[in-house]
Amino acid sequence: MKENLNIFGVRHLSPAASYHLLDYLESKAPKCILIEGPSDANNFIEPLADKHVVPPVAILAYTTELPVETLLYPFANYSPEYQAICWGKRNKCEIRFIDLPSNISLELGKFRNKAVTDEAKDFYEEHNKLHETIASLYHEDDYESYWERYFEHNLNENTFREGLKLQSGEIREMVIDREFATAPCDYSYNALREAHMRREIDRTVADGFAIEDIVVIVGAYHLSGITNDEPALSDKELKMLPKISTKITLMPYSYLRLSSRTGYGAGNKAPYYFESMWDTMQEKCLGQLPAIYLSKIAREQRKAGHNASPANVIEAVRLAESLASMRSGSLPVLRDLHDAAVTCFGGGDIAVVAEALNRTDIGTAIGSLPESLGQTPVQENMYQELRRLKLTDYKSPVGKVLELDLRENYKVKSAEAAFIDLNRSTFIHRLRVLNIHFARKLFVNQDNATWKELWELRWTPEVEIEIVETNLKGETIELATAYLLKERLSQCLTVSDAAEIIRDACECHLTKMFENAVNTLQSLLVDADDFKETARAARELSVLIQYGDIRRFNLEPLKPVLQQLFIRASLLLTAASNCDNKAAKEIGECINSMEIISQEMYDYVDAGLWQNELKQLAERDDLNTILSGIAFSIMLEHNLFTDDDCAKEISKRLSVGTPADLGAGWFEGFSGRNRYALLSRISLWKELDDYINALDKDEFYRALVFLRRAFGQFEPAQKNSVAELLGELWGAGAEKIAEILQTELSEEETLKLNELNDFDFDF
Repeated sequence: MKENLNIFGVRHLSPAASYHLLDYLESKAPKCILIEGPSDANNFIEPLADKHVVPPVAILAYTTELPVETLLYPFANYSPEYQAICWGKRNKCEIRFIDLPSNISLELGKFRNKAVTDEAKDFYEEHNKLHETIASLYHEDDYESYWERYFEHNLNENTFREGLKLQSGEIREMVIDREFATAPCDYSYNALREAHMRREIDRTVADGFAIEDIVVIVGAYHLSGITNDEPALSDKELKMLPKISTKITLMPYSYLRLSSRTGYGAGNKAPYYFESMWDTMQEKCLGQLPAIYLSKIAREQRKAGHNASPANVIEAVRLAESLASMRSGSLPVLRDLHDAAVTCFGGGDIAVVAEALNRTDIGTAIGSLPESLGQTPVQENMYQELRRLKLTDYKSPVGKVLELDLRENYKVKSAEAAFIDLNRSTFIHRLRVLNIHFARKLFVNQDNATWKELWELRWTPEVEIEIVETNLKGETIELATAYLLKERLSQCLTVSDAAEIIRDACECHLTKMFENAVNTLQSLLVDADDFKETARAARELSVLIQYGDIRRFNLEPLKPVLQQLFIRASLLLTAASNCDNKAAKEIGECINSMEIISQEMYDYVDAGLWQNELKQLAERDDLNTILSGIAFSIMLEHNLFTDDDCAKEISKRLSVGTPADLGAGWFEGFSGRNRYALLSRISLWKELDDYINALDKDEFYRALVFLRRAFGQFEPAQKNSVAELLGELWGAGAEKIAEILQTELSEEETLKLNELNDFDFDF
């Protein structure tokens, strides 16, 4: 019976395989098509062939238990399996998948992963090198070039099928004994798969289909494993195989993920290029592919502002064809086209054309499925929420801005309408927590109204992919968000992480999770001894409390927690300030956050304690000088230091006896805040001028590292003000000094500045 079996070996994602397979199907006119694929996904075959499905798409199988494991079966438009399904539907064929069910494959995968020994790794490496060896025998740079030149470009009837069958059979004979000895789990897994496929073929015959009326489509590697005389998997043996609970769904896919460069391991490097190849095969004009491809490169180059004329395209096509001819090829392969593009469009520099090559090789195509095919509960819930919240108009690939007013709308009658923007905000924040990138928050610069949010909404099939993946966490958006926050909370080790979860729980309106996170934060606060973590946690809670009751969420429990955090952070400031300059950057940011809290939440926190700790930091010279400078600047803003105090401190910090990096570091911290207040103090600039004049050459260069960084943060108008002050000090006039400051550096000065990069002061 096996002698009469119509079996076609393919390479997944091969346009030529699809081209020849369709001819083969036309010649055999089968009544049943059997395809390598999970046999428990047969109910997805009909939806795959739906006219509203736009590839790339994928069948996703996933476990329902933790840790979640997945299997992907992606299809591009040019995939042989996808084309066979479409042909079968047009011709009213029975179509079935015949590989192991996903619940068995995923469970067996655990054993395979555990059994990867050093010997197995050596085998995999040798197996991969085998393909490169084949390429080198044909004087090709890599296997993909070999494959394309000798298989994809081969449109001669039957030679593709027979050539692939011969090559795959020889490779299998070379590796199978080695695989059995060094990677027995892989060997056994493939043997089980092939035994199961033989079983499904026998079942199909038992169902009444004549062997001559069946076409089997599998990866070419499995051809001899299916047509051999080994017995098929029995019912008893199938029941004995380990299983795990799984679910299956259809999902949109993308060329970026399909590309073997960034995602699917069995993919190809250039899915968009192979789509173009498939299109030309369909139009019987494969010879035009080089011109089409290089014209696309030229178009991308022009978009990027580079010169790419029709003459360049003609020259590139001729060069690619010449390169192909040198290797006895009928047409240029992708490597030839790349070389031609780099030479003719990039002047030999690949960096000039790299982006254009990526866009034309990989493309930006993202598949889509009709909403009716959404199989997972979380997808259905997503669409329901979009309709409920009247966001379906934003389900567009073009970004649209959504402005939300979280306050109650008293002009409408129903509660749902009165709080629709608040409910939209809750929904969007849940998507944010779940990393579903449907909305991007825009910052409202004109005011800091807590009742106002601005989002840019843009729907892409990538969003649908993320929604499907979310189904692994829960059957609704709300449940999935709660599950994710619960996971984060179980792994939470710091008060700042707990505070972030509290804020997310509030914005996502998850009361239970909010209470649990508050309790976790309070327990962590008992042992909190990190100023940065404590200050960040305090800032998170202060932002939340400012919402008031706008989110219809009881935030009263946060106020005593904020008070405790603020006190603890204040008391930890001095110890934290005994640090190097690398750590000072983050601590300085946290000092600024604490200062904001003391100003915005003065009714709740102990601002006096904070200012007292700042005063100690500002006056001490045995702590990090950058942080002392920041603290002194804050005290000056509150008029807690007089101008005389300021003059004395500057004189002390910028004295000749102070090491250059310490003095300049203090000025860097001091000048980082309220620069306009500093510009009004002429005495400060006189002290700085005297300090710099007193430095010797080496000390000057050392100080310049810090001063350069400090002044680099000044705005142009502020720099002009500094120039005016210096002009007044030096008696040279503001305009002249400003002109000198704006003059381009000489070669010697540039060289000296570059030498500063060699200094290492813990930065």
